[in-house]
Amino acid sequence: MRYRDRHDAGQRLAEAIDTGGLIGRDMRPLVLGIPRGGVPVAAVIAERIKGDLDVLVAHKLGAPGSPEYAIGAVAEDGTVILDDTIVERLGIGAHYVEAERRRQQAGVERRAYELRGNRAPMPLTGRVCIVVDDGVATGSTLEVALRLVSRSGAEQVIAAIPVGPPDTIRRLGAVIDAVVCPLQPTGFFAVGAWYDDFSQVSEAAVIETLERFRGGD
Repeated sequence: MRYRDRHDAGQRLAEAIDTGGLIGRDMRPLVLGIPRGGVPVAAVIAERIKGDLDVLVAHKLGAPGSPEYAIGAVAEDGTVILDDTIVERLGIGAHYVEAERRRQQAGVERRAYELRGNRAPMPLTGRVCIVVDDGVATGSTLEVALRLVSRSGAEQVIAAIPVGPPDTIRRLGAVIDAVVCPLQPTGFFAVGAWYDDFSQVSEAAVIETLERFRGGD
């Protein structure tokens, strides 16, 4: 099994969500795309299941000297999740954590403004939220983003991911209500290896997609 492109991946995820009975027929879910590659996948799902579309803008907090090693994440509203086990094991002090939070939150706010303009993010409280990316490898950054949504007051949190290794999918499934992932290869190499077309998604394409769903207001 492979995906032709992100549109094909979105169609298959939407079908799995629909046939799996994960959301009620009378609900209008909020579909949250992870920029940039997750947004075109999320758009297809939102169209198919008649949901609203927004982006989920968050960024990991990096460890001292190893910025790619996530110790937590921050969302655009300032909400932070820390992996206390890692923080304690690495002996990371509160001063570093706060400085890293401020630095990453500034970047998240800037990125959210670039994508949404002056429009506010859609409220998550009481909504069925479907968080979508175009695939995961380790899933560490997506995991903390999912935890942020779970703590936001969302009624139900579902991750929709076209492809990811089985151990990652199991771990994500332990922190939210459900994970939809049709393709879980044991011989996982890279997300793009499971697409015929994994072209880069431009910032302009993300903005256009969001404007189309919100009527260009």
